[in-house]
Amino acid sequence: MRRPTTSMKRRDLLRAGGAVALTAFAGGLTACSSSGERTVSSTAVTYWDWYVSQAAWVDNEIKLFGQAHSDSPIKKTTQVTDKYADLFALASRSKTTPDIFMIPKTPTIQEQVAKKWLLPLDKWATSAWRSRFPADQFVEGVNMFGGKVYTAPFAAPAPSLQLYCHKGVFKNAGLTNADGSIQLPKTWDDVTRAAQTITTKSGGKVYGLGFGNAQNFALAWWIDLFTRGAGSPGGTNSMDFRTGAWTYGSDRNYADFLNLLLDWKKRGFVYPNSMSSSDEQARAFFSQGAFGMTVGGVWNQPTWTEAKFTDYSLVTLPSPTGSPKAFFYGPPGGSFVAISASAKEPDRAWAWLDWLYGKAAGKRWVEQGLGLSVYPENNDPSLVKFAPFAEYVGMADTAMVGPTPTVRNPAVAAVTLNAVKPDINDVAAGLYTGQLKDAGAALSELQDRMNQAQSDAVKAAAATGAKVSMADYVFADWDPTKPYVHKSA
Repeated sequence: MRRPTTSMKRRDLLRAGGAVALTAFAGGLTACSSSGERTVSSTAVTYWDWYVSQAAWVDNEIKLFGQAHSDSPIKKTTQVTDKYADLFALASRSKTTPDIFMIPKTPTIQEQVAKKWLLPLDKWATSAWRSRFPADQFVEGVNMFGGKVYTAPFAAPAPSLQLYCHKGVFKNAGLTNADGSIQLPKTWDDVTRAAQTITTKSGGKVYGLGFGNAQNFALAWWIDLFTRGAGSPGGTNSMDFRTGAWTYGSDRNYADFLNLLLDWKKRGFVYPNSMSSSDEQARAFFSQGAFGMTVGGVWNQPTWTEAKFTDYSLVTLPSPTGSPKAFFYGPPGGSFVAISASAKEPDRAWAWLDWLYGKAAGKRWVEQGLGLSVYPENNDPSLVKFAPFAEYVGMADTAMVGPTPTVRNPAVAAVTLNAVKPDINDVAAGLYTGQLKDAGAALSELQDRMNQAQSDAVKAAAATGAKVSMADYVFADWDPTKPYVHKSA
């Protein structure tokens, strides 16, 4: 699951979350001949996703669905995550799209609706069906367009990133409480002290901290997690909607954390091969006890479980004071799967979509340690047998609905922000390797480039007739410690 951006290649897996939810469909779909006899279709409903670590859950849902709908077999294809959007676009051009599919991350869902890739669901997604979801889950500009429903939320807003702590490493360093539990760090200073203790007491054989930045995205996770805790609601993948501007340079939390990271490196607390290791390698090194702390998302847990590593605990949003000042945010509503506008038997495709959006399927998603469900009653830590995932479920209150410009003004969907390079990943890597010397200056330059690109994108959209302005990104009434209530939601 990939970062938004989440927060984001791997958080996208999720969103890596973080990004997903399901429901039960009563009764089988059958076609009747003129004689009234039941005719069973042997044509499979084709389904695409990019789930790998979540594949066992999908396969189980297909099995359960098949038991209830023997006339609607599901043919699943799991595509390569990074190629999914390209493969789907190719299938669309060749008119070979699957009947039901996880919605590609690009182009935007608004563009996909405009291209008529998605079938409106209003025939089935009646007000009664929508009422099964929590309030305010169907939102214009998110999963409704032109008043029509195209998809639905599967997951609740979720804490995208966590600080994972290796219990064995902490215990060997003496970082334990009287009851034998490990001393989980809650502040930036706590992390520093734990890293120093682990490194020193191991005689340099074990490091306090580690990551895998070979793909050039892991450092941004660290920045995102720590700066949010310090009170920067934009993290690394969004502007600060209180002012409608990117604040990498003007918000001192970014420079403060990067300077802290550089201090950790200087003092020898960081695993020395972190910049050349991949994220997958770093997760393996962590499980082997090469370092005591790493940052990642809930997607780590199934991988470690498969490798029979469960000796870890987790916290989220370490902050200078110990109490987070900003959190993780998502839009009201959400999206997961949709039906192709070219589906030959949309009623049968709907049956599978409806099953996936069922409360029972969402409950199994949580129980199997894959993420949070859109249905709050499914997110009960006491129902989760696996302790680390129960800890994650218990963090649900660190994620909430945040400002979403497309909800307040759907025309904002016409704004396309082009990639700005070097980006936050490049700046962080440059500082870490010494190619850049001044964190404050580098971050200010990045902020200026981001804000200029945003302004240019808004002007370009306005030039095409879209009624948009930079004011659409300002939510002056937002308190980042509370969910944002959209007046149109």
